[in-house]
Amino acid sequence: MNKIVGLACFGLIILSCKSQKNGSEETFTIAFGSCNKQYEENTLWDDVLLYKPDVWIWGGDNIYSDTDEAEKMKSDYEAQLKQKGYEELAHSTTVIGTWDDHDYGINDGGAEFKMKKESQQLFLDFLGVDKTDVRREREGVYSSETYRFKTGSVRIIILDTRYFRTSLTPDNESKKRFKPNVYGEGTILGNAQWNWLEKELKNSEADFNIIMSSIQVLSDKHGFETWGNFPHERDRLINLIKESSARGVIILSGDRHISEFSKIDLDGQPLVDFTSSGLTHTYTSYKGEENPYRYGKVIKDKSFGILELDFKSRKVNMIMAGDGNKVLQKITESY
Repeated sequence: MNKIVGLACFGLIILSCKSQKNGSEETFTIAFGSCNKQYEENTLWDDVLLYKPDVWIWGGDNIYSDTDEAEKMKSDYEAQLKQKGYEELAHSTTVIGTWDDHDYGINDGGAEFKMKKESQQLFLDFLGVDKTDVRREREGVYSSETYRFKTGSVRIIILDTRYFRTSLTPDNESKKRFKPNVYGEGTILGNAQWNWLEKELKNSEADFNIIMSSIQVLSDKHGFETWGNFPHERDRLINLIKESSARGVIILSGDRHISEFSKIDLDGQPLVDFTSSGLTHTYTSYKGEENPYRYGKVIKDKSFGILELDFKSRKVNMIMAGDGNKVLQKITESY
């Protein structure tokens, strides 16, 4: 399997790693996306390349391989690695990311999945993670990367919302798939990852802190997977962001086969949950759903996300981009 050089530059990113800037520029570009079927044509890779991103972040469902057979999952990853457009991106751009349920191995799956240890190693192989990396021995694929330049810095915090996640509560009273657990029951991140995340945010000196969660954090009424199914965990995350004093926090998410911005105010600072989904297929029959935090409109075209971070102005352009270099929706926030 061809490995992708990306996470080999773990921690402080050195300037020789792929598309890294020379340290004197004032902007940093992140591209991200989710929900990518390896057996379907992805028409967006050429559009991603036009933005010349410094980093590509996989947001989950990077392949569709709902299986407990390691050889099948390995074959599915190999098929994705050989896709022409992605192969070019992976050779020119640092690639990092997390998984979601379909590349984890089981739809809506969590801690109960019997092949999660083998699945973790295959996922890390896909990203080209070094055999000596801490994630090779530690449970879960969570990690962080800090990109430092003369003009500013960015910390990208990658969460694992699968490995430790306890049971969901089916909703047998409506047409929704799930309903929130009893407050205080269950976990998304597990104790070890929560302790790690608290240190990552409280100790961060970065100008911008980007949190990648495969599932949505703010939108919590639709009845599919969301942090809202564990309301105490969602509250804990928002309170941690608020209390940590971490600067320029932005949440990225996927999973939903639609793209949208959700937004709340935290003591005068915007907290945006930028959902980008999907890359090869979307929720084409979408007719609306409740989201009290929605900012702008829902996009159901195939798309990927772009963040253009400006260290000098402390502004961030957030772009939903589609095929043919089309801007489907854009907002700008100041931090």
